[in-house]
Amino acid sequence: MLTMRERQINAIKQMLNLNSQQPKALAAEPVWKILIYDRVGQDIISPIISIKELRELGVTLHVQLHSDRDSIPDVPAIYFCLPTDENLDRIQQDFSNGLYDIYHLNFLAPITRSKIENLAGAALHACCVANIHRVYDQYVNFISLEDDFFILKHQQSDQLSYYAINRANTRDDEMEALMDSIVDSLFALFVTLGNVPIIRCPRNSAAEMVARKLEKKLRENLWDARANLFHMDATQAGGGVFSFQRPVLLLLDRNMDLATPLHHTWSYQALVHDVLDLGLNLVYVEDEAAASTGARKKPKACDLDRNDRFWTTHKGSPFPTVAEAIQEELESYRNSEEEIKRLKTSMGIEGESDIAFSLVNDTTARLTNAVNSLPQLMEKKRLIDMHTKIATAILNYIKARRLDSFFEIEEKIMSKQTLDHPLLELLRDAEFGQPEDKMRLYIIYYICAQQLSDVDLERLKEALQSAGCDLTPLAYVQRWKGIMNRTPSMNQATQYEGGGTKTVSMFTKLVSQGSSFVMEGVKNLVVKRHNLPVTKITEQVMECRSNTETDDYLYLDPKLLKGGDVLPKNRAPFQDAVVFMVGGGNYIEYQNLVDFIKQKQSSNVHRRIIYGASTLTNSRQFLKELSALGAEIQAPASTS
Repeated sequence: MLTMRERQINAIKQMLNLNSQQPKALAAEPVWKILIYDRVGQDIISPIISIKELRELGVTLHVQLHSDRDSIPDVPAIYFCLPTDENLDRIQQDFSNGLYDIYHLNFLAPITRSKIENLAGAALHACCVANIHRVYDQYVNFISLEDDFFILKHQQSDQLSYYAINRANTRDDEMEALMDSIVDSLFALFVTLGNVPIIRCPRNSAAEMVARKLEKKLRENLWDARANLFHMDATQAGGGVFSFQRPVLLLLDRNMDLATPLHHTWSYQALVHDVLDLGLNLVYVEDEAAASTGARKKPKACDLDRNDRFWTTHKGSPFPTVAEAIQEELESYRNSEEEIKRLKTSMGIEGESDIAFSLVNDTTARLTNAVNSLPQLMEKKRLIDMHTKIATAILNYIKARRLDSFFEIEEKIMSKQTLDHPLLELLRDAEFGQPEDKMRLYIIYYICAQQLSDVDLERLKEALQSAGCDLTPLAYVQRWKGIMNRTPSMNQATQYEGGGTKTVSMFTKLVSQGSSFVMEGVKNLVVKRHNLPVTKITEQVMECRSNTETDDYLYLDPKLLKGGDVLPKNRAPFQDAVVFMVGGGNYIEYQNLVDFIKQKQSSNVHRRIIYGASTLTNSRQFLKELSALGAEIQAPASTS
């Protein structure tokens, strides 16, 4: 069964094949073409199709729509962009300049009738109507980062951020446009998946606005006989991504949990995102070699894609496990290298001359095998070097900012354990982390604490101020907690169970193998398995368990002609879910859901969860958004 990401790749490959089915035999020479995309189109393609794959599909040139481009005759030009006024003006300009002989226009969102009439008028005026071969609506307006993880925006993601949704002076029309943008992308996702979901979401939230609009859009499409995009639903052969049963779309609002996006983390992928700004599966790490020679430091791009076996295996592992695994990979590579050297020496050859090879049959066969495996060996070495570089950069941050201690303390706070040292003492310790780290720790403590006296709060705030922290986020967090605690099911102090941690014996493997990772002073923490608030709600909704919190959630079924929002009496548990976070998601929640669903698999039941978010924010970005919201409260919206 194809995953979400594979379906999106197939849709884009079909588009690059001039919207005709791909030939089975790839030996056929592809039609050479050029690809012109806007920033949104670029963000969608770059994490899923490499430049090498674009070449194989016949794309000889890929350029930005708004760049200066020369005329290239006789070659099909594929446009892949949103039908915004700015983009359409530029396409009309290309028509009048006669840049290309063959145009294939692919829009990321459906183009309105008035816009397509304007486009047709411009083509008529430029006498190039015959040159426009195809105009397509492509329903692929979302970014697949993993097989089961998607976001809606990368560049200009602040348009869909937590701040944009929650700021005080958003006008109604701005909010409508923002919600429509989210709905259009979710609609495109379900067209790509080939399924119509059942929608669940909390009432009176941004998620409800999205749910109502999405249900309306899905229902209108389903009952439109001519334009129905779901005629290949899961009930027919070759249907959607999910099984015969329909998936549930669980729409959640970021407001349900502000602690997790600020939480210090301990798993590899989430750490790369938190401290190294992972974006679209690409991370930039400063080159240590350049630094040691005194040359100007130049960040090196590291591509973390699904073809990297080490990454797919270890992205969810705790950091110490990753360091040990890199060391083991290095040992295995060295052994393979030694084997080749030993075989050469035993044959008395250093070169690879044909005469020498034919001398010893048995060793020759073994050596040939070893030499044939050289390309894989070189690739393995490249990946080991890349992960060593990334892990070393993370390790330096862990040591400099004491990230292991922050993670351990926050886990204790979330699981209601007693701290070894009072929080006040930790915040006053000048050697303990950066101001940003202390601020994150304090907000998590404030959110999870049952009762805090005003005197204690003042003392903690003074400590934060003297540590150089910016206190503006606190005004917003305080207001938010007050609102949340009015709803008993959303009481923040009882939301978190935290797994807690235990420290296992220090890094014996790394020390004994003479590793390049100097782990001195870093704790080897093992995290106990636990469910975050998002995962707990997902479990209750998938299992259809009766629960005070989720029983009140809306239940919307776009397939029903007359939609109600009340839960039906007899419901079978859902095997598949799409969990979408309005207001920004993170790798911590994604990994928690991945771990949860792994536990739920059995030999006869295969369950799947896809996690998605309007944007992907790390804790620094999220703290900035909270600061902006806090600043609005301190300086009321009337000043705007």
